[in-house]
Amino acid sequence: MKPLIAVIRTLVGVLFIFSGLVKADDPLGLSYKMQEFFEVWNFHWFDHVTLALSILMIVFEIVAGVALLLGWRIRLFSWLLLLLIVFFTFLTGYAYLSGKVRECGCFGDCIPLTAGESFSKDLILLILIIFLFSVRSRIRPIFPSTASAVLFIGATIFSFLVQWYVLVHLPVVDCLPYKAGANIPDQMKPPPGSVPDSTVITMVYEKDGKRLEFDATHFPADFSDSYHFVSRYDKLIREGNAVPPIKDFVLTTGAGTDTTDAVLDAKGYKLFVFMKEVADYHPAYNKDLSVILTMAKAKQMPVFFITGEYENMTSWVAGQGLTGQVTVLKCDVTAIKTAARANPTLILIKGGTILKKWSYADFRNAIPAVNELPNQP
Repeated sequence: MKPLIAVIRTLVGVLFIFSGLVKADDPLGLSYKMQEFFEVWNFHWFDHVTLALSILMIVFEIVAGVALLLGWRIRLFSWLLLLLIVFFTFLTGYAYLSGKVRECGCFGDCIPLTAGESFSKDLILLILIIFLFSVRSRIRPIFPSTASAVLFIGATIFSFLVQWYVLVHLPVVDCLPYKAGANIPDQMKPPPGSVPDSTVITMVYEKDGKRLEFDATHFPADFSDSYHFVSRYDKLIREGNAVPPIKDFVLTTGAGTDTTDAVLDAKGYKLFVFMKEVADYHPAYNKDLSVILTMAKAKQMPVFFITGEYENMTSWVAGQGLTGQVTVLKCDVTAIKTAARANPTLILIKGGTILKKWSYADFRNAIPAVNELPNQP
């Protein structure tokens, strides 16, 4: 029994630490996934606290795994782990059975799992943790209490510091479709070998006060003028997987003109400045951004400010004296949140391919990179 307890304890502890560390690389991603669940449940008042909840949940996952491996305060953490896995199993079970959430974000964007895969994983973990809970009195600490407490506190501090760093400087490992090296136009296409949705055109007719639906191969035998056409629609027969990694990246002018292809197909270097909210912009980095914009102007490099707040951004640009020097474009907020985890984020692009990304806190590092670029023809 003792070897079995040790194996399961190690497996569960390592899995919780790994899961927490993967999500710690992008706590905003988990925050957005929480908002998706809350929107499904109409709990919109939680939207403003999801980032705090995300950070705390990630920290708890990591330190709970550490406590389990150390065998420290096992009576307390066996209860907490059991409650946590019951909660996770409920979430993934709801996502899988309801079909309202496609992915649960259990391992972040780096290891995407379907709702069904996440639910299966949590069911297995639930069984393992119930087993550990039942034998918790047999689990002994591997270090003295003081040493375990020091390691536990160190893990807690580390968990917070990692998340603070990536929130300020962008994820260390970028697993999103807008990562450096990605070609945006290619990412807007379905993956090779994917299967599109299978649909059939369905007609809706009315006869004798009743509505009837049928497709082109199943017309009623008595079809005649007594059937009155109402509408037609595409009925989903089989759901496919032809979903492109980027599906909502559309750049429009203030007048609503779609300029996505024109911007991405243009050859040469260009700079995108993603700014989700103008009010959330960090003015302390104006100096570095001004230097970059001056260099871009000298090199005749186009600069696009991409935002979900077109009017506010246009006013801000005018106030900075940048009118005519940069182009302001509108974009869906979801796309901006995916492309730019920090507000603002600077992206260097050649053609449609992303070369480098910088958070507002790293604009100074972008200056030499932009300075080395050749003048645009």
